[in-house]
Amino acid sequence: NYVGRPTPLYHAKRLSDDIGGAQIYLKREDLNHTGAHKVNNTIGQALLAKMVGKKRIIAETGAGQHGVATATIAARLGLECVVYMGADDVERQAMNVYRMRLLGATVVPVTSGTRTLKDAMNEAMRDWVTNVDSTYYVIGTVAGPHPYP
Repeated sequence: NYVGRPTPLYHAKRLSDDIGGAQIYLKREDLNHTGAHKVNNTIGQALLAKMVGKKRIIAETGAGQHGVATATIAARLGLECVVYMGADDVERQAMNVYRMRLLGATVVPVTSGTRTLKDAMNEAMRDWVTNVDSTYYVIGTVAGPHPYP
């Protein structure tokens, strides 16, 4: 129940009426703890990290939602957390950076390249391959080596 499960279904009556015929329901993942679906992925990966004996998790984030979810679960599970974020994104998403730091995460502004998510992913991958014995990469997108971890 930590992530706020189960999230309700909401009948979008006016949208259903506008479309005519189909009944549209919205799954309210925005009501999860941290305010997004990102926490579903993060809690599963962080639990796996603990199961395989990792004490440190890292992540990358652009808008900050994945970083906030990762920092939240790391705090809950007692894991060290480092979040890589493009320096331009750090400036644009100051509130999410504040939330991550408040939760105990170290936020690393990435100043190379375009200073955005792509470069944050590169830095996170560099960290992970350098610290693979102690670190689990809680990747925030549908990319990664197979099998992962």
